[in-house]
Amino acid sequence: MKTRITELFGIQYPILQGGMHFVGLAELASAVSNAGGLGIITGLTQRTPELLAKEIARCREMTDKPFGVNLTFLPSVTPPDYPGYVKAIIDGGVKVVETAGNNPQKWLPALKEAGIKVIHKCTSVRHALKAEAIGCDAVSVDGFECGGHPGEDDVPNFILLPRAAEELKVPFVASGGMANARSLVAALSMGADGINMGTRFIATVEAPVHQNVKDAILAASELDTRLIMRSLRNTERVLINAGVERLLEKEKALGDKIKFEDIFPEVAGIYPKIMVEGQMDAGAWSCGMVAGLIHDIPTCKALIEGIMTEAEQIVRGRLVGMFDA
Repeated sequence: MKTRITELFGIQYPILQGGMHFVGLAELASAVSNAGGLGIITGLTQRTPELLAKEIARCREMTDKPFGVNLTFLPSVTPPDYPGYVKAIIDGGVKVVETAGNNPQKWLPALKEAGIKVIHKCTSVRHALKAEAIGCDAVSVDGFECGGHPGEDDVPNFILLPRAAEELKVPFVASGGMANARSLVAALSMGADGINMGTRFIATVEAPVHQNVKDAILAASELDTRLIMRSLRNTERVLINAGVERLLEKEKALGDKIKFEDIFPEVAGIYPKIMVEGQMDAGAWSCGMVAGLIHDIPTCKALIEGIMTEAEQIVRGRLVGMFDA
């Protein structure tokens, strides 16, 4: 399949694996890229730029296909060594960067000079237009369904994607609720040039996470996510568990008086406990409503090729057949 996204990133299929903390390691990124999609290493999972450089080198040993690095720009009193991370990406010969969080404008000149394509994650049309205006090559449009941070506008993809198509000139991918061939065909029909899957890729053979995490996604329905930190205007969609229930009780009891410190035990340092150790009630971890559409744990190759085969059947068979009739 050829879209503006496959052409931009030099990939076979318009399927991207989003950056995910303690999930986007070389094993998963290389598997997605080898299967014809675009795998993404999560930069800040690596504690230092030196460790990121090693992870990039490790991924390059596993694939000769394009892969990218996610770099999330977080507001912080003591921010990560972003210059070091950017240098590691450039020196590692990475050609795609997925940025997220704060405006990435100050980092674009260095990335562009190195010939790197930048796709920025946005949860609204206005933010997508800003990303386009500052020179991002593409945008990931994240609807309200998505795991992680859906923004504060609560606009689902059935509205957000067509709105993005009305406004944007750069190509964009749909993120949030993407899991299968129906997701891909729907996203393309609404103007996207591909899809970005996060939660779906956690439930794959190559995802380097504890089996308990994969089993939890399989057991979940579309009703099993919750929104946390709304009162802090840092809304995050997570999978329900005992730790999340404790957090929600604190939010309910403290109301608008709540501070981040109040929920620290349920959100700080949780990802290693969940993803590595499999302590499923430790606290909050990002998961999309799309869990309700996930029923197996395939290899990345089987998943991506299955999506593409079925997508063609839907378009050539079901949809074209409706017009022929």
